[in-house]
Amino acid sequence: MDTAETANPVPKHLPPGLIRLAELSQNLWWSWRLEARQLFELIDPTLWYFTHHNPVRLLAEVTPERLQQLAHDPTFIRHYSAVIRTFDEYLLGTGTWFGKTYGRPQSPSIAYFSAEFGMHISIPIYSGGLGILAGDHCKEASDLGVPLVGIGFMYPQGYFHQRITPEGWQEAAYAPFKREESPIRPALTPDGTLCKISVVMGDRTVTAQVWKVDVGRVALYLLDTDVPENTPENRGLSARLYGGDQEIRLCQEILLGIGGVRMLRALGIAPTVFHANEGHSAFLTLERIRELVQKGSSHAEASELVRESTVFTTHTPVPAGHDIFPHYLMDRYFAGYWEQLGLTRDEFLRLGETPESRGQGFNMTALAIRQAAHVNGVSREHGRVSRDMWQHMWPGLAADLVPIQSVTNGIHAPTWIGPDMSQLYSKFLGPDWAERCDDQAMWQRVSDIPDGELWAVRKTMKRKLMRFIRERARTGWINGQLQTSQVIARGTLLDPETLTLGFARRFATYKRATLLFRDLERLKRLLQNHWRPVQVVFAGKAHPADEPGRYFIHEVVNFCNDHKLGGHVAFLEDYDMHMAKFLVQGVDIWLNTPRFPLEASGTSGMKAALNGVINCSLLDGWWKEGYNGANGWGIAPLPPSADQHQQDEHDAEELYRLLEEEVVPLYYQRDLDGTPRGWLQMVKECIRTVAPQFCTTRMVKDYVETMYSRASARPPRSW
Repeated sequence: MDTAETANPVPKHLPPGLIRLAELSQNLWWSWRLEARQLFELIDPTLWYFTHHNPVRLLAEVTPERLQQLAHDPTFIRHYSAVIRTFDEYLLGTGTWFGKTYGRPQSPSIAYFSAEFGMHISIPIYSGGLGILAGDHCKEASDLGVPLVGIGFMYPQGYFHQRITPEGWQEAAYAPFKREESPIRPALTPDGTLCKISVVMGDRTVTAQVWKVDVGRVALYLLDTDVPENTPENRGLSARLYGGDQEIRLCQEILLGIGGVRMLRALGIAPTVFHANEGHSAFLTLERIRELVQKGSSHAEASELVRESTVFTTHTPVPAGHDIFPHYLMDRYFAGYWEQLGLTRDEFLRLGETPESRGQGFNMTALAIRQAAHVNGVSREHGRVSRDMWQHMWPGLAADLVPIQSVTNGIHAPTWIGPDMSQLYSKFLGPDWAERCDDQAMWQRVSDIPDGELWAVRKTMKRKLMRFIRERARTGWINGQLQTSQVIARGTLLDPETLTLGFARRFATYKRATLLFRDLERLKRLLQNHWRPVQVVFAGKAHPADEPGRYFIHEVVNFCNDHKLGGHVAFLEDYDMHMAKFLVQGVDIWLNTPRFPLEASGTSGMKAALNGVINCSLLDGWWKEGYNGANGWGIAPLPPSADQHQQDEHDAEELYRLLEEEVVPLYYQRDLDGTPRGWLQMVKECIRTVAPQFCTTRMVKDYVETMYSRASARPPRSW
């Protein structure tokens, strides 16, 4: 029998009085608690910076002499003891919102499946917004005491690292991340053995080991096929996030859905609600039906039971975001499985049928919608778009009656708000502001923050961004990775006193990263105004197979290299969570220009807003319901019937007009003491209105009250 070994043993040089630092580093709770982050930073501020705020690496690399010194430092010991006491009280779980509202749960009752989870840079198993949202969902569930467990993949090579060549082209590089430098350990079955599961895929059997990550009170379990029992081909199945061809993608989704359910059974976890975060995990519904059919239920009975206890969240109206697998692959991997569901081949294939894919492909979103009684989009506008998009699945039913709801996305505020802003909120809103993030009355007190203190914090956060940009460029230059022109394109000429626009997100073509460059002469006048200059920072990755997206990056990098733009435009390489925090905290304006109506929600603008960064965005996704006319700037789109050229012309013209006539003048309108009173008034209105409505505190409560409670076979008080 396999027995577990500790994945990350306690560093031998930890003094007995500081032994629980190792335990603290192994629970991601520290990553969103300011006092815990400050504790690790005190150990060695320089090492903390160069380990990208990873306490597991920090404790492995700090010198024994420094730890002995800290063990005899009364100030450090007081801080250490206070953090450990807070950590222990948190894990006890008394007084949580869920416990007060529904009673304290005895075991996890909500299984949350996602192909990616963005928790921290030390666990690189995410690519973008979907994973970041999943990570924030788990963190908030922990804070609220919601009995949730996460199910995903351990990708040994994670998502790709981005490299920009001197010619401006994106290259993808993969490298195994070091599990021993991450807060990950083997998951155990109830009898104490290593948890492993197997799934038959066509003519082969794939085995997966299960790993566990502690996210506060929530457990995240990750499937990993890199085990000795597998062939080299099978070992590589979970190597990369969104890597490989259609067949590999199908096998990954079989493992996530079918294998994920089997993993829960092996762990002794019996959820009453299953939540599929996007269609990648939709096969979980088939496995649950199969279990019931094999126990004697008819397919119809089993399907109805599974439907009523399944929640499905769809995240995109973009066709490329919905996996469709050809029937020959479905035959290869599900022949013999559909009989266990009580279905014929044709009946099985119809589960994934749409008018566009009929007779050709199996649509994972269609499967999820058919097998889930509780379906939602991720903003009010996306809910409306989704009802129109999937109306054909309810023939004869008016679009506004289609049973697809909306739960607008939110962000986990303690994760994304900078420490300087967090301390400002603690001073003026109360030290418990993060626990009351959805309290609108509390946020009214933002108006009490003196302009001088708010402006000082905003300038500090901007200087931190500029330092981060310069140090990355310096490191690349020292290591011989950058040519001279690339050093400039990385932002070394940016000025912390200049109005700074930020554009950072996945480089999909519908995001229109190049819209700002549509009228170069007009842009140059904005950038190079000696009295009121503007600068722009870009960051983001295109999927390696997305050639149009890669070309957009190439265009932007070429503009960064254009000496006529005076070093006012920069592109930051290898966008990740760590960089994202500096950007959403440090720029002045958050720019978002998606093609309407293709932005399902978006969350980066929410993160920026809570840090005092004003949004200037197209009125789509979350911003359509967040914008009130006084908390930022909104571009009203043309109707979707307009052709793309008309949309681009109209939206670019509106963007230039707003920048020239409103954004730039307001930023540079200063009092005699140099304070931009009008700008700060808008910053406060932005924080006051966005924070309570677009936080995960509100979002997860919405999921519990409108989705999970209805999907549970038992009343919430018995969860």
